[in-house]
Amino acid sequence: MTSRREVLLDDGRSTVVHDTGAGGRALVWHHGSPQTGALLRPVVAAAAARGLRVVSCARPGYGGSTRRPGRDVASVAGDVARVADALGLGEFAVMGASGGGPHALACAALLPGRVTGAVCLAGVAPWAGDEGWFAGMAAPGGLRAATAGPEARARHQETAEFDPASFTAADWAALAGAWAGLGEDAQRAGAQGSEGLVDDDVAFVRPWGFALGDVEVPVLVVQGGEDRVVPPHHADLLLAGCGAELWLRPRDGHVSVLAAVPVALDWLLALG
Repeated sequence: MTSRREVLLDDGRSTVVHDTGAGGRALVWHHGSPQTGALLRPVVAAAAARGLRVVSCARPGYGGSTRRPGRDVASVAGDVARVADALGLGEFAVMGASGGGPHALACAALLPGRVTGAVCLAGVAPWAGDEGWFAGMAAPGGLRAATAGPEARARHQETAEFDPASFTAADWAALAGAWAGLGEDAQRAGAQGSEGLVDDDVAFVRPWGFALGDVEVPVLVVQGGEDRVVPPHHADLLLAGCGAELWLRPRDGHVSVLAAVPVALDWLLALG
């Protein structure tokens, strides 16, 4: 059973929190872009089987959380720390998928002594201003527009349509099966508005507010070899930046790589 509540932040904003409220050790899940922040069934089931409590904070502009225009990736750490305090969490692990990956890394870098380890599944790497960063993306239009600022990214979204070629056959199979809830939640997030997605994309292509080298806890990067949304060379950039461990799944795409969540949880638990 998952509960939903709002937590008031220090600056007067509120964030919507989803919490299984069970288990001893805790995991903070960082959702993709766009998602509402609601916990996904495969994540909850895998965590429950391992005695883990799972918490998800809807990022600003998503799922009822107050928008924070101009936010950078680093800003998530303060929000998560406030939520952890409100829930009585001391130490916790972090895991993020897709757009949640950079935000999980932000917590790992900026919350020393609280975050025990981090997993980044199909997450983008920091943008260094070079065209090669977009190589291999089936539909890079949104991120390209974001490099011109939030107004340009918002204008792009007015006519943007999802390109089915972004997903592989394995991705579509995952969305028709165990991860059907992810697709449904993405549609709900889209129906609620595009502000969170716009702010995420702009944050990804601006300075993140921390360096990958600031991460001192163990990091696992999980990457699909056939990912057309976040291509494999992003995993190489992340590894070069923070000395992470890489699990390359050659036949996986952007969604099917999430099949690694259970074993990635085992990796986090093995850290002690």
